[in-house]
Amino acid sequence: MVAITLPDGSVRQYDGAVTGAQIAADIGPGLSKAALAVRINGEMRDLTRPITENVNLAIVTRKDPDALELLRHDAAHVMAEAVQELYPDTQVTIGPAIENGFYYDFARDKPFTTDDLAKIEERMRQIVDRDEPITREEWDRTDAINHFKKAGEHYKAQLIEGFPAGEPTSVYKQGNWLDLCRGPHLPSTGKLGKAFKLMKLAGAYWRGDSKNAMLQRIYGTAWADEKQLKEYLTMLEEAEKRDHRHLGQEMNLFHLQEEARGAIFWHPHGWTLYRSLQNFVRKRLEANGYVEVNTPIIMDRVLWERSGHWDKFGAKNMFTSESEDRHLAVKPMNCPGHIQIFNQGIRSYRELPLRMAEFGACHRNEPSGALHGLMRVRAFVQDDAHIFCTEDQVKAETKRFIELLRGVYDALGFKDVKVKFSDRPPVRAGSDETWDKAEAALKEATDAAGLEWTLNPGEGAFYGPKLEFVLRDAIGRDWQCGTLQADFVLPERLGAQYVGEDGAKHTPVMLHRAVLGSFERFIGILIENYAGKFPLWLSPVQATICTITDDAREYAEDVAQTLRAAGLRVETDLRNEKINYKVREHSLAKVPVLVVVGKREAEERTVALRRLGGANQEVLALSEATAILTRESAVP
Repeated sequence: MVAITLPDGSVRQYDGAVTGAQIAADIGPGLSKAALAVRINGEMRDLTRPITENVNLAIVTRKDPDALELLRHDAAHVMAEAVQELYPDTQVTIGPAIENGFYYDFARDKPFTTDDLAKIEERMRQIVDRDEPITREEWDRTDAINHFKKAGEHYKAQLIEGFPAGEPTSVYKQGNWLDLCRGPHLPSTGKLGKAFKLMKLAGAYWRGDSKNAMLQRIYGTAWADEKQLKEYLTMLEEAEKRDHRHLGQEMNLFHLQEEARGAIFWHPHGWTLYRSLQNFVRKRLEANGYVEVNTPIIMDRVLWERSGHWDKFGAKNMFTSESEDRHLAVKPMNCPGHIQIFNQGIRSYRELPLRMAEFGACHRNEPSGALHGLMRVRAFVQDDAHIFCTEDQVKAETKRFIELLRGVYDALGFKDVKVKFSDRPPVRAGSDETWDKAEAALKEATDAAGLEWTLNPGEGAFYGPKLEFVLRDAIGRDWQCGTLQADFVLPERLGAQYVGEDGAKHTPVMLHRAVLGSFERFIGILIENYAGKFPLWLSPVQATICTITDDAREYAEDVAQTLRAAGLRVETDLRNEKINYKVREHSLAKVPVLVVVGKREAEERTVALRRLGGANQEVLALSEATAILTRESAVP
């Protein structure tokens, strides 16, 4: 007998082996039609795989969130079949599901073009209409290698040769087409539906190694239904309009150039934005009892070896130099330097918690292909801080930090924040006992703060578990920014100690924390979230005084001086240009307020305020306008 326990707790008994398809049909014809796969003891499997033992089972339909990965994986296979039908000389290699879609890497002498994408997509739709059955077979490893070599699929043969000898090889047949794959898959191509679209072409090295052949990668997106696909494509269109690289140029904030890959040239307006954000965070930190420090950018390799960062990052990811027979490294993070400050003198338990903050300049040797505007750089500054505390203080300090983080995000316009709990990674420092203690302390503190969290298994830092704070922007994209990491390892490795109430020496717990993360990346997120239309307090230029006629030049300077004296960031545009031209130009630069003055305004000591995106203007006395703008520009 085989007992199948369903999600509602009910149990169905079968005399022998049974498939998910049979169970779905037994439950009802509607579920049988909607079924895509089954989840057996939490693992996704094909509907047709025999079940021979007692299991917990759930039927997966396209309404299930994890069905998307299955649909996207099948979309990759349908695309590969379409490509080989249209271009038989093409070899298929690897085609996984990824976030928001899928890709497949192809080996073909002739490059694909964007015109080819439309043809491939149309053939994919035909394959869906053919509703080809998808079946799984297990082949002998040697037979599989010989088959793919004979078929000219040398990349597939290489993959199988890397499998352990003696293990069977799973192959999926899709009508008359087949592919090497672990699965699972849909029961037929018709179940995929047509909510997919091919997006772009790219190059990719075989197995990600630049020494290997360059392949052609086709990216696509796939969703459960047409509505989701349309929403995603609309979001992409909106994201393109908000691209921080284009807006940064339009707003004259920053630029990048080849001679300094991964580093930012901040222009005056961009640096004003940067300093405004930094000063805002600094005031919040000061109000929360942090002391600010600054540590060297270059330190001896010996320190990084002691901390464990050399083994983790090494010469591949750290910028290094030699001087006077010493091997130096540019810091990729600030934590070892903060411990050096903590270690100066004798520390008492009375000094704890010690909240040590630094706007620390860090450098990491990111691959050039991974660099992306402000979002992925080599030179960046973190709003970094480390809280040295006792184990008994972890809960209170975690709660305090979460309140700080929520306040900052709320002031910056991010209301929707999710939390992930990342536990021990496979490669880590410290004993299991230490990790048990660190994970338990952080979980207890997170629960005490009233946070709901989801587990992100194996993604903790190498020295401790962490919380990851994920914020959602104005068009629904998620960004992981803030972190809190409980570290019982690094302070011990670098000899941090304090004298406890008992007179004995103890190792402090070190809470690594950041609210924004990288300033560069967070500013990129802010630009895209607001589409460049920053709230008045954060805008690099808060108001521009524009003259209608030359008669108002002197009054315009007077207005500018009055507003600057009130603490506003103001520029003037006294050019002999038509006012409509000036309005268009400054609107493109996302200046939030235009202060328009002409001969009449000069005579009456009034101004006409025109808001970004608004068609109307409001005429006010200069004193009243100054009071309104000062109030609106107050830092939250």
